[in-house]
Amino acid sequence: MPSITYLPDNKRVESEGGESLLQTSLRLGIPHAHACGGNARCSTCRVMILDGLENCSQRNSREQELARRLHFSQQIRLACQTSATGPVTLRRLVLDVEDIELTSQLTPDKTPISAGEEKKIAILFADIRKFTTFSESLPPYDVIHVLNRYFYQMGKVINQHGGYIDNYMGDGLMALFGVEHPQDATLMAVRAGLGMLKAVEQLKSYLENIYAMSFRIGVGVHYGEVVLGSIGAKDERRMTAIGDAVNFASRVEDANKEYGTQLLITENAYDEVRQHACVGRKFVDAAMRGKSGRYTLYEIVGIRKPYR
Repeated sequence: MPSITYLPDNKRVESEGGESLLQTSLRLGIPHAHACGGNARCSTCRVMILDGLENCSQRNSREQELARRLHFSQQIRLACQTSATGPVTLRRLVLDVEDIELTSQLTPDKTPISAGEEKKIAILFADIRKFTTFSESLPPYDVIHVLNRYFYQMGKVINQHGGYIDNYMGDGLMALFGVEHPQDATLMAVRAGLGMLKAVEQLKSYLENIYAMSFRIGVGVHYGEVVLGSIGAKDERRMTAIGDAVNFASRVEDANKEYGTQLLITENAYDEVRQHACVGRKFVDAAMRGKSGRYTLYEIVGIRKPYR
């Protein structure tokens, strides 16, 4: 009979032929959440296969559909639909009532959201230069009004180029490209960055006409691997990206201050767009605040028109 090792329970048991991992758990008194009764209608029985994935049964159609909707990696399996043919080591991922609440995997409108996956995407950060100084002379209403107008314009540009704003940080924003359609993610991000700079130039006349002053922005783009998943309280979850690539993109945007530029991208990002990008300057061995080591950054000043 196949042996199954459960973590964090640290129990090694024998599975009877043909029974699912969940059935083995329940038969032997190992606590195992299964909110839908083991019918592949939820993901609360999910486990991570740490060793012996080759000894697990193939996903059936019901598990495949749920795995597709929730972006499960190959190692995440539904215990109610998976059986073992040889030694398997797994970790239960849903351990208590709070975990069950968190893994309902549905937004308030019942839209499935990602349980978490690793993916290469393009990350764009943008920040208004010296906005504190700009806003100090304005009433609170005007500060919010200017920010809302700015974010509205930036959002239009980002959406037009296939991205979406993931987060707002004061007068800064983070946008993601390639989450759903990874092809040309970095090119879309760079095009968006250039479009944002152009939109801010157009916004200047409005600001100067009303407030007799305006501002500039800095944009940074990096292409790298992140963890994508739904974060937040049950009724307020949203998809976001986390990981070192996100922090790196933020530091690249900040480096514009030191180098007097407006749009900088990393070497990884440049490798994705080198045949399209018009480079103003190349900064080799650049230092970035909060990061150890030296990096190569590229100032992007335009995109070449496609050859016809």
